[in-house]
Amino acid sequence: MKEIALYFASSNEGKLVEVRTMLEAAALPICVLSAKTAGGMPFVEENAPDYIGNARLKARALKASLGKDAWVLAEDSGLEVDALGGAPGIHTARYGSPDASSLVKCAELLAEVDERSETNRKARFVCVMILLTQDEEYIFRGECSGTLARNMLGEQGFGYDPIFIPDGHNTTFAELGARVKNKISHRAQALNALMGGLHSLTHLQ
Repeated sequence: MKEIALYFASSNEGKLVEVRTMLEAAALPICVLSAKTAGGMPFVEENAPDYIGNARLKARALKASLGKDAWVLAEDSGLEVDALGGAPGIHTARYGSPDASSLVKCAELLAEVDERSETNRKARFVCVMILLTQDEEYIFRGECSGTLARNMLGEQGFGYDPIFIPDGHNTTFAELGARVKNKISHRAQALNALMGGLHSLTHLQ
């Protein structure tokens, strides 16, 4: 069976590594390629009102530069904090001080939550993925509930991993490491649904 090139519409290397690792483990006839191999990820103003809309904007932007026959995968994800009314949500990637490091943004978010509530630390990561094939669009969703840590813990992962403790665990994503995170995270759940779809689609090629 001919291997299918699947372009990942993101400039986030951490997300690319997670997607590539999980899809390679599924032993599918899929080769995950970064947007860099296609000349770079086009600029996209992520102004849609929800995760699906933003993922669709990114997928269509990269597909437009590759051609109608290209397979493109895009995702939009966010951290929803109950004490902040669901924020940062779709604004997660741009939340906090402009150009600040991930660690600074983690500290800012924890400080904001501490100001709003001393007890409500509930939060969830949400991920929506959109797969564009030659003619069709497929949508997959994953969610991981948990709580926010009081302090940053762990050195692995990226983004808000050092402050998010998934339900059923006592340590943050950054402490759990990639092997465990890639089984339980919001992105892992969306990818598991995606892989089920890819099994069917690749058998038809």
